Amino acid sequence: MELGFVGLGRMGMNMTIRLLRGGHRVVATTREAERIEEAKGYGAIAAGSPVEVVQALAAPRAIWAMIPAGQPVEDLIELVKPHLKPGDLFVDGGNSNFRDSVRRAERLKTAGLEYVDAGVSGGIWGLELGYCMMIGGNKAAVDRLTPALDTLAPPDGWRHVGPSGAGHFSKMVHNGVEYGMMQAYAEGFEILKASDYDFDLAELSHLWNQGSVIRSWLLELAERAFENDPALEKIRGYVDDSGEGRWTVEEAIHSSVPAPVLALSLFRRFRSRQDDSFSDRVLAALRAEFGGHAVKGRT
Repeated sequence: MELGFVGLGRMGMNMTIRLLRGGHRVVATTREAERIEEAKGYGAIAAGSPVEVVQALAAPRAIWAMIPAGQPVEDLIELVKPHLKPGDLFVDGGNSNFRDSVRRAERLKTAGLEYVDAGVSGGIWGLELGYCMMIGGNKAAVDRLTPALDTLAPPDGWRHVGPSGAGHFSKMVHNGVEYGMMQAYAEGFEILKASDYDFDLAELSHLWNQGSVIRSWLLELAERAFENDPALEKIRGYVDDSGEGRWTVEEAIHSSVPAPVLALSLFRRFRSRQDDSFSDRVLAALRAEFGGHAVKGRT
C-alpha cells in the first residue's frame, strides 16, 4: 500500500525500512534533512515537509506519525489538516495519552477524517523482529491499514483492540507493566552483585532464560548488557520515564485499582535521578537524633 510517514527517529526510520522491504510505497519526512536522505537511500520517496507528504499521496491518503507525544502531534495535525480530504486517515504511532487520542479522533471525525491510535512496541529490534502493535479506531479505518500492519508486525503481532483510545490505553498499561518487570530484574541483580558470591551475571541471565519461569526477552537484553560491561561501569544509574508509566499509575488511582509494584517502580525511577537526596539526608538526621547513629559528612 501507499503510506506517508512523518518522523524518522530510532523507531520511525526502522519502521519505514521494514515497510519498504515489504514492497510498500512510503513517502517520508522528518525535521533532519540527513535522515530524509537516509530514508531515500532505502527506497522511500523523500518529502521536505509533512504538507509535501500529503501532496505526494493519492487519495484516500494514510499518514503515519512517529513523533513525540503532546504538542508535536497537535501541531502536526493542525499543519496537515487543511490539506487532507474526507476519507483520509491519520495514524498516531507515538506514545500519546489515550485521552488525547479520543479527543483527536472526535475532532477529525467532524471533518470526515479517520484517526487511528497505534501503540507500538519493539524498540530498535523491531526492524528485524517486527513490532507488536495495539490498534485503536473504527474497524473500517483499521482494515485499510491491514497490509502495512501485516508487514510491520510478526505473525499475530498486531490486533485491533477497540475504539479510539484503546490502542494507546493498552500500550500505556503495557509500559507500566514493563516498568515493574524491569525493576524486579534490577533489584534481583543488585542482590546478586552484593552477595559474597562472584556471580557471572551474563551467564546467570542466560541460564534463567533456559526454561525458567522468569525467562523473557528482557533477560536476553540483560545478558547482552552484562557481556558488554559486566559491572555496568560505563553507564550512570539515571533512569528516565516516557510518561506512560505515570499515566498507568494515574489510571490505577482513577479506577481505584491497587498497583503497588507499578507505582513503586515509577517512584524508583524518580529516585535514580537524585544524588544525595534531601529525603535521604532527613532520614540520616532522624536516625542520628533518636538513636545516636553516625552520619556521614558531605564532600
